[in-house]
Amino acid sequence: MDIKTLDFEKGNGLIPAIIQDDRTMEVLMLGYMNKEAVEKTIKTGKVTFFSRSRNTLWTKGETSGNFLNLVAMEQDCDNDTLLVRVIPTGSACHLGTKSCFGVFADAPLEWLPLLEEVIEKRKKDDNPDVSYTARLFKRGLSRIARKVGEEGLETALAAVTDDPNFIGEASDLIFHLLVLLNAKGFRLTDVSKYLKTRNK
Repeated sequence: MDIKTLDFEKGNGLIPAIIQDDRTMEVLMLGYMNKEAVEKTIKTGKVTFFSRSRNTLWTKGETSGNFLNLVAMEQDCDNDTLLVRVIPTGSACHLGTKSCFGVFADAPLEWLPLLEEVIEKRKKDDNPDVSYTARLFKRGLSRIARKVGEEGLETALAAVTDDPNFIGEASDLIFHLLVLLNAKGFRLTDVSKYLKTRNK
């Protein structure tokens, strides 16, 4: 992004900034930035807006602790709107909800990136008794890979035998695959990127 090309004049010194969760792609909120807010956001890595009601800069989270940690910032084709991708700390809305636009009931895959965050935390647990996932990591890559094989077989058998627990088996398979990806240093986004290269 090139700040010099941003058109602040069109909005009397302000441009709208759409805030999006980088993990789930959910739209969290809309704010406004002037040139100083954009510069401070880039410099600190914490999203900063210009408050139209208070006529001053404010960094989201400076009082609540619910910061919006900057991942990337891109301008639109007219250079008068920003898309700001973030990793939120806590809720984005002052009402205590994750998004100012309510719950996205039609975003069923939203949980997967969040599950990856849980898996990463469990990987770092010093006490393997904390959770099944922590114990799985403690037992090593071979055990994790074996579990993926076991769950894959159980999922396939459930499919061909019309097992009513097919979805449960498929869920176990996906969970263990996410654990294996993490153990190998990858995430679901890496799989998505690779699949995209094959869809040409």
